[in-house]
Amino acid sequence: MTRLHPGAREGYRREMAAAKDAANPPLRWQHLERAHILSQPDPWLHTQNHAAMLTLALRQRDRREALGQLVRLIVAAPGSITGRYPVGNTGRVGAGLMTPMPIPVDLAVLVVVE
Repeated sequence: MTRLHPGAREGYRREMAAAKDAANPPLRWQHLERAHILSQPDPWLHTQNHAAMLTLALRQRDRREALGQLVRLIVAAPGSITGRYPVGNTGRVGAGLMTPMPIPVDLAVLVVVE
């Protein structure tokens, strides 16, 4: 289980802003994935992140990703509240719903693993 590090919220905001300003969809996804890693301990941020991922999937007309994001929207807040989420997971359909993943080094200092 992890908890939200004091600097994680600002890191999340930076990544979400970078996603919004990204020049192309692959870069946008990269920033949303990084924001997801930071958002997992917080029910509200986690849910917001999956809503942004769903929006991007719909804009790209990616049905598989959109369906996966709908499922993740439903389970994001309960998963954060109960601590049942895969630490480091990027939040994308290809990552698997409950697959833990390595945390990027620069984000690891903002993720508190207990």
